[in-house]
Amino acid sequence: MSMDENLTGNNDTDDGKCCCGKTTERSQEEVRKLINRLNRIEGQIRGIRGMVERDAYCPDILTQSAAVTAAMNAFNRELMSNHIKHCVVRDIKEGKEDTVDELVLTLQKLMK
Repeated sequence: MSMDENLTGNNDTDDGKCCCGKTTERSQEEVRKLINRLNRIEGQIRGIRGMVERDAYCPDILTQSAAVTAAMNAFNRELMSNHIKHCVVRDIKEGKEDTVDELVLTLQKLMK
C-alpha cells in the first residue's frame, strides 16, 4: 500500500465498494465537510513530516501529533454521528437489527 493510499484510507475493491461490500450514499455537503477535514489533517501530517525532516524539537512534534489525533477524533465523531443518524436508523427501520451488532463492533474498534 502506498503512502497516499494509507493517508486516504483507499482500500476499495475494483468494483468501487469498500472491503465489506457495502457503500454509503452521502450528500454533497457531507462529502464536502468530510473531505475538507481530511485535507486539513493531510496538511498537518505533511507539516509533521517536515518538522521531522528539519530535526524539530520533539515536544513541538508531539504537540502537532496530538493536534492530528484530535482532528482525526473529530472526523470520526462526525462520520459516526452521520452513520448512526442515517445508516443505522434506516437499517433498524428496515428490520436489519444486525446493524446494531456492527455498530457495537465499530465502536469497540474506535475505543481501543
